[in-house]
Amino acid sequence: FATVRNADRIIVIEDGRVVEAGSHEELVQVSGRYASMFGAQAAAYR
Repeated sequence: FATVRNADRIIVIEDGRVVEAGSHEELVQVSGRYASMFGAQAAAYR
């Protein structure tokens, strides 16, 4: 997970459109699509 946490900017695209953009911290705080996907992936490692 270090790769996404260290990224300057993360873009979430759905149906060809940008639906979210920001740093890891910003996107997790918004609790949107990115946070949901990241949480699901992180749960597999718990």
